Amino acid sequence: MPIYEFNCHQCSIDFELLIRGGEKPACPECKSLKVDRQLSIISTPSARGAIQSAPERCEMPRCCGGGCQSQN
Repeated sequence: MPIYEFNCHQCSIDFELLIRGGEKPACPECKSLKVDRQLSIISTPSARGAIQSAPERCEMPRCCGGGCQSQN
């Protein structure tokens, strides 16, 4: 039962939900069913036992964890 991140089309909030099987998620704010699943930042334990995560998110819309760089 994974936890997924979603973005609501109607009210534009981001939220996380535990999804079981084929459940259809609804926005907790406006109850809309028009939501998109987002890419999550992955955290993994390192060899030293510390938790390492992906880089900070950048300011670009729909950026996937900071790997994108702005083009000037």
